Amino acid sequence: MFHIFNYKNNNYIYDTGSGSLHTCDDKTALYLAHEEGQDVDISSLTDEDIASIKADVAELEAQGLLNAEEVKTYPLKSNEVKALCIHICHDCNLRCRYCFADEGAYHAAREFMSEETAKKAIDFLIQNSGNRRVLEADFFGGEPLMCIDVIKNVVAYAREQGAKYGKKFLFTTTTNALLLDDDTIDFFNREMENVVLSIDGRKEVHDAIRKTVNGKGSFDIVLPKIKKFVQSRGDKSYYVRGTFTAKNLDFSKDVIFLAEQGFDSISMEPVVTDIDDLMIKPEHLPAIKAEYENLCDKYIEKYKKGEGFNFFHFNIDLEGGPCLSKRVSACGAGNEYFSVVPNGDIYPCHQFAGDPAFKMGNVYEGKLNADIRNKFASSCLFTRKNCQDCFAKFICSGGCSANNYHFTGDIETPYPITCEMMKKRAECAMHVLAVKKGMV
Repeated sequence: MFHIFNYKNNNYIYDTGSGSLHTCDDKTALYLAHEEGQDVDISSLTDEDIASIKADVAELEAQGLLNAEEVKTYPLKSNEVKALCIHICHDCNLRCRYCFADEGAYHAAREFMSEETAKKAIDFLIQNSGNRRVLEADFFGGEPLMCIDVIKNVVAYAREQGAKYGKKFLFTTTTNALLLDDDTIDFFNREMENVVLSIDGRKEVHDAIRKTVNGKGSFDIVLPKIKKFVQSRGDKSYYVRGTFTAKNLDFSKDVIFLAEQGFDSISMEPVVTDIDDLMIKPEHLPAIKAEYENLCDKYIEKYKKGEGFNFFHFNIDLEGGPCLSKRVSACGAGNEYFSVVPNGDIYPCHQFAGDPAFKMGNVYEGKLNADIRNKFASSCLFTRKNCQDCFAKFICSGGCSANNYHFTGDIETPYPITCEMMKKRAECAMHVLAVKKGMV
């Protein structure tokens, strides 16, 4: 299977079986678009044109670079737990309108995880990790820095227990940066493998949504703190993560704004909400697709000026990226990766937290609901509905199980709006890759 598309007057062929990306002339693009099933008129092509194109196609096929067989290998999923999202705090010092976590409370009581429960989560991870040596723990919320002392003690405990059982821990924290201070910056730079800092871009965009408890915008507080942190981070990983909504469909301006603040690792995600004036609707897709192209142009312009930055959705590796098994199995939620809420209850991931239908157990019990786990363990790209004929399937792995469930009622049925955005991002990312490799 291959996908033929035109981007900025460049014709691209992406072969799903081999992961190869090619450029071609207009006649070849027209003929292959017809072969792909697109509604195009090829009457302008002569017999000689078609014969020449077929010869080129045959040569690529012989090299395994076009119409390559797609290996349908179901992933051998391990029952070893590799990672936990630890909800250290179900409360927040912001009241963001679009928060999927109900402003940090997850549609329940506002509460903090006790140090005892957090340590039990670490014990659960170690005890269920089997032969895995490297384990991951993400401190999440709500706002984790409201429990910074517990985080520090739990990290120390995990290091101690890891040394005892031959495990190495990689820690991540996701924060709104409101409470970020010098002491926490030093701690993060010593102990955190990655830090995700939430900021939505321009002041007017950020402050319209991300307000403090007293209703004031948080931009002027968090931007200097995030800048200070990034300047101190050195070569260690971080991401500034924004969210765009129906209110800022010109989100390329927010990405470029963040880049111009000195941030070189940026993610800008579409909102996940059912709030009518914020949610992404089908009628927004043309504008969103155009905006991804606009961002792509700006991204390349900065790259050529030596001002390049890492934008998460344009960062794909078609040659040396994740192995096939990883591309097929995706994130591992509900099988190798779980979420633990303040009372110790376990869920497939943070976006299922608090949903009684997906409660899988408790860290104090140490057992997992086998039926729910098997449901997620058996789920993969090849069980996802409507994915098999999609060119982007080995890039997106069938979408997020939680988003699928919340919008379609089934983890196996991808949400069409997300699919459309993903396909456009993939095309933009391929164009970026072609530019960087000197293909165009």
